[in-house]
Amino acid sequence: MPIGDRPQFLAGLIGAGIQRSLSPTMHEREGQAQGLNYQYRILDIEQLGLTPADLPKLLEAAKLMGFGGLNVTHPCKQAVIPHLDELSPDAAALGAVNTVVIKDGRTVGHNTDWWGFAEGFKRGLPGAKLDRAVQLGAGGAGAAVAHAALTLGVGRLAIFDMDPTRAARLAEELCARFGAGRAIGGTSLPEEMAATDGLIHCTPTGMTAHPGLPLDAALLRPEIWVSEIVYFPLETELLATARKLGCKVVSGGGMAVFQAVGAFQHFTGLEANADRMLAHFEELQAAR
Repeated sequence: MPIGDRPQFLAGLIGAGIQRSLSPTMHEREGQAQGLNYQYRILDIEQLGLTPADLPKLLEAAKLMGFGGLNVTHPCKQAVIPHLDELSPDAAALGAVNTVVIKDGRTVGHNTDWWGFAEGFKRGLPGAKLDRAVQLGAGGAGAAVAHAALTLGVGRLAIFDMDPTRAARLAEELCARFGAGRAIGGTSLPEEMAATDGLIHCTPTGMTAHPGLPLDAALLRPEIWVSEIVYFPLETELLATARKLGCKVVSGGGMAVFQAVGAFQHFTGLEANADRMLAHFEELQAAR
C-alpha cells in the first residue's frame, strides 16, 4: 500500500549471485528523494534454485505482483530477449537488455549499460586519446561497452574474448553500425596492447568471486588509460596494477551509477538526479 500520498513503485533485479548488489539502495534512495514509495527487490536465480530457462516464469510473476520494472544482469541479459514483447532500438542493436519496463501487461527491453559506460568514461577520463583501444570481453556487457566506445569516438577497437568467434561477430556488428574498420576481432593481444591508447575491461575477472588479472601485467604501459566495468570491488587488481604503473584509470563505479540513472528514468518517467545518485554510490562504497 502507498505510504501517505506518495506514489508506489515496485522494481527489481534479476541475475545470479547478486545478493550484495547496490542497486536496491541506489534506486530506493533516489525514489525517496523524489517523493516515491519506491521498493526494489533482489530476484537472485542462484538463491531461488532457478536458471535463465526460468525467465518466462519470473517475468510472468513480476507482472502478477505489480512490478513496474526489472533490471537484468549476468547471466540473463541476452537470454531474456526472446521472452520480451518489444525491444528499444538500442537493445535490439546490441542484442542485450539490462532494463525491462513493465506496463499494461507488456514488457519492453532497453539497454542503459552503453550510456552508463559512456557517461562514466567522459567524467573519469576527460580528453583521453581515442585513436586505438583494446577491449577484453564480448558478452552482453561487452557489446554495450563496445558500442559506447565507438560512440565516444574510439577510431579502432580490437576486441578479445575467450571465444574468438564471439569477438569477431561483435566486431562485424559494430562495423555494420559505425563503418568498416572501426572494430576487429583481435588475434594478437601483445601486438594490440603495444600500439593501443587504452584498455577497456569487460570480463568478470577482478570481481570478488573471480579475483586476478585479465591479462599479463607486462602488457600494461604507463602511457595508456585503463577503464574497468567491475565495481565490486571498486579497486580491482587490474586498476591497482595500472595505477601503480602510472596509467590513468577509471573504475566501474561510473557505469554502475549511470546505468541505474537511465533505468530509474525508464521505470518511473522521472529524471534521476545523477550527481545525487553518484554521491550516494560513493557513500555506500566507503561504508563497505
